Amino acid sequence: MVGGGIKPQSTHPDPAKAEELNLLWEHWTPQADADGGLDFNGLLGLAVRGMVIDGESFCSFGFENGQLKLRLIDPDQIDSSRDQQLTGGANIIQGIELDRSGRRLAYHLFRDRIGLGFAWSQERVRLPASEVLHLFNPIVAGQLRGLSWFAPVLLRLADLDTAHDAQLVRQKIAALLTGFIIDMEGTGGSLAESVADSFAETSLEPGEMRVLKSGQDVRFSEPAKVGAEVIDFLKITAREIAAGLGLPYEVLTGDLSDVNYSSIRAGLVEWRRQVDALQRNVIIHKFCRPIWRRFITTAILTGQIDAPGFERNPEPYLSANWLTRRFDWVDPKKDVEAEIAAINAGLMSRRQAVAGRGIDIEDLDREIAADRDRAKDLKLAFGGEPTASDKEVDDV
Repeated sequence: MVGGGIKPQSTHPDPAKAEELNLLWEHWTPQADADGGLDFNGLLGLAVRGMVIDGESFCSFGFENGQLKLRLIDPDQIDSSRDQQLTGGANIIQGIELDRSGRRLAYHLFRDRIGLGFAWSQERVRLPASEVLHLFNPIVAGQLRGLSWFAPVLLRLADLDTAHDAQLVRQKIAALLTGFIIDMEGTGGSLAESVADSFAETSLEPGEMRVLKSGQDVRFSEPAKVGAEVIDFLKITAREIAAGLGLPYEVLTGDLSDVNYSSIRAGLVEWRRQVDALQRNVIIHKFCRPIWRRFITTAILTGQIDAPGFERNPEPYLSANWLTRRFDWVDPKKDVEAEIAAINAGLMSRRQAVAGRGIDIEDLDREIAADRDRAKDLKLAFGGEPTASDKEVDDV
């Protein structure tokens, strides 16, 4: 859902100012992490991963050396056990403080991350809601905390794990039993001899020939192979898990043995629509956009950029489009041809097509112009275009 990153594109009406805002963002992203370990896209990927596994992610704003800083908060730090009625109609529910209308006022959390051993402190702090981002995908109205995306399939995952373990043990036991020595005449001998024989060497070596006692025979074990019913059970269980996670079976397992071009494409189209909705309605809305607006506001208030008219109308500076990485298709030629046809028919703009690839059209056009100027200076031609020397010959 994040891929190589999600990038803002300022929509300021002044192209020069929009480019200045975009460049300022590009310079800031490598140092966005308050802990210094990740850039902005790395933090975004970690936050989305936490949303999937834990059901939610938290991020707090900080300020250091005139720069905005971001710090991810472990969901376990939120004091989920704290429920309290406050004066004035406010309440604390699962560590989240709400006013009487249900608006979030603050988050109550432990100062240190749980699991630090002797360094862990049970001291609690209150962070204003304006300084915390809470990333989760709500599934019911009024939901306060996130639910792990794996919650609907935990039992099925346990069943699948148990089935794998049982099948593995079955195969191990079968492999350990090479064969059986049978006393065809029923003359097993005394108890002492039987005990002694039980400790005798019965392993096999490559090319070995062994002489059996009179009346003995050998029957080799024929381990049962993994039957089709086992494979079918595992596939059905994996499909149930994929459905519970909202993923195509092929994406979850990487098993493409039962698909063709049309079926995999049809299955991926619907899934990619769901991913696009999550990107737009959850990740960008709850995480990316608030960070962009806080970053631009901080940069303007600290004098990093001149912003005439910001106090009167900040929206031109704070608004932006967000470019997400496009999914690659198996046959990109057909998609390019479809886009060209849509542009020529007036059904799509070139800007839309370029933005759909996660590319800023301004950057793309500058690169194309620079490449053409360089090719012209070096008398190069690509794509069947005539070289400068060819044009000179034609003119003569």
